[in-house]
Amino acid sequence: MKLLKKIAVAVVMTASMAAVSSTAYAAEAHKDLNAIVQAAGKSTEASLLEAKSLLEKGGDTSEQIKNLLNEARQSIKEFRYEQTERLRQKMNDKIKSAREAFLKNENEKTLADVNDALAIYAEMKVIYDKAHP
Repeated sequence: MKLLKKIAVAVVMTASMAAVSSTAYAAEAHKDLNAIVQAAGKSTEASLLEAKSLLEKGGDTSEQIKNLLNEARQSIKEFRYEQTERLRQKMNDKIKSAREAFLKNENEKTLADVNDALAIYAEMKVIYDKAHP
């Protein structure tokens, strides 16, 4: 009798785990990858534009600028599209360079790198938009 109970419990647990895991995988497959890429691009652009604005204004905004550059680096990682991958890597390098220059108080180089990153983003967006009308 104990053996039958153990077998029944094992079967019920296995069935419930299979039902839950298949539901979880099904929900994951319905993610809209285009929406994720577009959101990452908009977030990156917004962070860079705000950092550029703060750099041009000057003043004591060092923590904000550093945070914005960090946000831009994190969000550009989500911009995954095969045709723009090399540009994404170049853009990430520019943002990293801007952050390093900013930490060294080289605001002119920081601003130049942010402008370069925005130019690369514009190029990426053109390529992405051509393929996703």
